[in-house]
Amino acid sequence: MIRSELGPLPFGYVGKILRVDLSGGKISVEPLDDLFYRRYLGGEGFVAYFLLKELKPGIEPLSSENKLIFAAGPVTGAPISGSGRNSIGAKSPLTGGFGESEVGGHFGAELKHAGFDAVIIEGKADDPVYLWVHDDEAEIRDASHLWGKDTGDAQRIIRKELGDERVRVALIGPGGENLVRYACVIVDLKDAAGRTGMGAVMGSKNLKAVAIRGHGRTEVADINKLRGLSRWLSQKIEGFWAHEYGTGAHLDAQVASGNLPIRNFRDGDFPNAMALSAETIKETVRIGMEGCYACPIRCKKIVKIDGPLKVNPDYGGPEYETLAALGSNCGVDDLSSVCKANELCNRYSLDTISTGASIAFAMECYESGLLTDEDTGGLKLNFGNAEAMVKMVEMIGKREGLGDLLAEGVKRAAEKIGKDAEKFAVHVKGQEVPMHEPRFKRALGVGYAVSPTGADHMHNLHDTILTVRGPQLDNLASLGILEPVPLEDLGPRKVRALIYFVHWRVLDNCLLLCDFLPWNFIQKTEIVRAVTGWNTTSWELMKIGERVTTMARVFNIREGFKKEDDWLPERFFHPKTSGALSKTAIDPERLKNAILTYYEIMGWDENGVPKRSKLEELDIGWAAEMLK
Repeated sequence: MIRSELGPLPFGYVGKILRVDLSGGKISVEPLDDLFYRRYLGGEGFVAYFLLKELKPGIEPLSSENKLIFAAGPVTGAPISGSGRNSIGAKSPLTGGFGESEVGGHFGAELKHAGFDAVIIEGKADDPVYLWVHDDEAEIRDASHLWGKDTGDAQRIIRKELGDERVRVALIGPGGENLVRYACVIVDLKDAAGRTGMGAVMGSKNLKAVAIRGHGRTEVADINKLRGLSRWLSQKIEGFWAHEYGTGAHLDAQVASGNLPIRNFRDGDFPNAMALSAETIKETVRIGMEGCYACPIRCKKIVKIDGPLKVNPDYGGPEYETLAALGSNCGVDDLSSVCKANELCNRYSLDTISTGASIAFAMECYESGLLTDEDTGGLKLNFGNAEAMVKMVEMIGKREGLGDLLAEGVKRAAEKIGKDAEKFAVHVKGQEVPMHEPRFKRALGVGYAVSPTGADHMHNLHDTILTVRGPQLDNLASLGILEPVPLEDLGPRKVRALIYFVHWRVLDNCLLLCDFLPWNFIQKTEIVRAVTGWNTTSWELMKIGERVTTMARVFNIREGFKKEDDWLPERFFHPKTSGALSKTAIDPERLKNAILTYYEIMGWDENGVPKRSKLEELDIGWAAEMLK
């Protein structure tokens, strides 16, 4: 292991980051010290630090001044299940604020094994390039012959050029090249850093791909402890929902509760929901399951379909968010079409959530007369038109016709359409709302509103875990959440639970530990101790989550966001037209009070600005300068 020149290096880290200036073609390596690692940990923590410290305020996200950060965490690449993730961050071209997304698979572990904890990419290449990182070395290579190719063809060519089929590739397709504002970064064709438009940032830099190959390993402090935890997890696999189906099972129950988004979050009836469910996928089109680095869960579907809508298994299969976004939210119940749309999103490097939400928005505009056949190029863009939905995915990726407008995201599209289209634009801070219903889960709605990246379901609380005693509520008891909280509650108890839980979710984004595995909070602390050798506690780790959330907040305030941006779209203040939530809506006054309570507990003032005392308490007093 390479040790930093600045101080003793904890286990779990390599001790250096790679910095690449595409404008000048320069590559350099920088060491990091133990205090930096312990304070900011990795992943989202690194992203928040470097964006705050190094980006000039007010830069255009698609300009050469933006920086694209690939960051691992201490757990990334360690011999423990859930350690296959890495973070990708930049100023978001979709929201204009803090942009960050995580992705699973093997890329993050390969980055660590290649000798780096993070890669910071600056500037813009004159012509298309890709970055080749391998065993403590890096080089910028020509990618002119790759530009315009989908992700599958590009990855195949890169691996052939490098002579190694085990090279891990993070890359963009035509969606990223065409600067679709919600273009994502695709890893190994199946995994996506899906949200906030990181693929568009890659495209703006003429960066087609980052290819990684390493033969090192992540050194840990206590391998026996990690082995013991791994044995415990292996006993939990049989019957575990993620192992059996992946995400997206029991969609009929989602309809019954009202949680499944239907026709742009408008309706509550979707009789054929089980046609899209993971159970049906398993019985019909699924040919296997795959997993991430060092993980036995294998929760990722691989689907194959022959016939008119041929679906290539190289691109994996649809997860819950995709099944809902491109399925029920568009009124589509044809599984083959949803699987095909998922493949196209991975080929073009498009976030399936924002893609589906943008198409659903357009469908409602079309049915309401705000878009005409002339606008759609003759496409009958009605809810339920599976063929039109698939066609729109291609049009967005290519920025053709109406797809050019929808590639801007629903916020910008609605502003351009006018004529009250804003009421159909379901977004927060410009990012389309994920496929979970805040009229059903009230704390989730508050989490959407205050999220630094725009609406996000991952660094958030799903209220259903609070309603009954069980393993999930028992886990929260270790944070002091001792009693169930009713589903409909939106008072201080619910907000407190949201804040405590989100700190741990953000911690996962810094450790880069998978959210799906059943590690409890105590075990997560044990994992960090075993990997790093630190005498850390759950208190310290929880404060890291709070520190990173606060840094992201400071970044957004510096970029011009105000408390008015912490709000939900109009749609959620009205009931669904039918079904379980036909008499249920969010009360704006209760939401306002919950957000103010959130500010107060977080140590922010009435405008949502972190107080100097809170910044000092979190050991980031330097961030106060960003608020002047």
